[in-house]
Amino acid sequence: MHPATVAVSTGRPEGVGQPLNHPIVLASNFRGEAGDYSRTHGTPTWHALEAAVGALEGGDALAFSSGMAAAAGALFALAPRVLVLPTNSYLGVRSLVADLVEQGRLEVRFVDIADTSAVVAATQGADQQPADTVWVETPTNPTLDVADVPAICAAAAAAGAKVVVDNTFATPVCAQPLGDGATIVVHSGTKFIGGHSDLLMGLAITADRAVYDRLHHTRLVNGSTPGALEAFLALRGLRTLPLRMERAQQNAVELVDRLRAHPAVHAVRYPGFGAMVSFELVGGAEAADAACRAVQLVVPATSLGGVETTMERRQKYAGDAHVPPGLIRMSVGIEHVDDVWADLAQALDYSPSPSAS
Repeated sequence: MHPATVAVSTGRPEGVGQPLNHPIVLASNFRGEAGDYSRTHGTPTWHALEAAVGALEGGDALAFSSGMAAAAGALFALAPRVLVLPTNSYLGVRSLVADLVEQGRLEVRFVDIADTSAVVAATQGADQQPADTVWVETPTNPTLDVADVPAICAAAAAAGAKVVVDNTFATPVCAQPLGDGATIVVHSGTKFIGGHSDLLMGLAITADRAVYDRLHHTRLVNGSTPGALEAFLALRGLRTLPLRMERAQQNAVELVDRLRAHPAVHAVRYPGFGAMVSFELVGGAEAADAACRAVQLVVPATSLGGVETTMERRQKYAGDAHVPPGLIRMSVGIEHVDDVWADLAQALDYSPSPSAS
């Protein structure tokens, strides 16, 4: 079935008289001789979400309490000693990796994930120890670089390494990395999967049963389990993911064309798919900050993937000091594109230019 049909039909109760949607199961414990906690075996609400996401990604899914919990679960499940990591990647993951490096538990090799030969060289090691895990973000956060996932997976397999792909920005509507050879796919379900800026959720998906068991054990012992309401909301949001992505992507393509034609815009980054756009302003950080303050419909916010368009200047975070100072990352929503552009245009006209300063 097509992704739009899978998103709507999977993870529903079966049988005559059953409700169309799994209810919110508020239970920490279940009857039985073992007296199992939901933390051990999950709940029907979790399982419904996991079934739908797993079907979309082509593997078995586990829900976590947040995207970072899913990312941490993937790292702890694989327990790498040498990790290849994109230089441009999510700040939270880089912070977690930095902690592991400081503790002496991990060696990290930073690469430009769009430079496939550099990724292959870092993975295979040449005159040094080969890497055992490659972390891929595609497109990357916030510079939107695109990785050649099949080539990286093939090189990793030849070196005996596992590949984790953060598919948050692309979503399973645009990419299914397990089919390209990835070992684990992770999502911040807070973003496009949930889609309404009202929950925290993470997901990890794998087609390898042994890896699934390690992920499950990691979630169990770390206690990084999702909430009942959050799982219900994430599944409800997932039902419209293909439809929301179709509209948001149409908006993104149109906004990219208009941004490229605007004199205040220095450069636009768009991978050609999805709803994430990054652009740099001629006036640098001052102009970017002014534009983010001037928007009225677009929301100045750090999260993304909701029905509303959001934007922020990324270099304001110390961990993103390598990002161009005037770069704005924008998550395009499903509003009418002309209304979004009218707001962006007035904000760009408001922001100071070098000549004005």
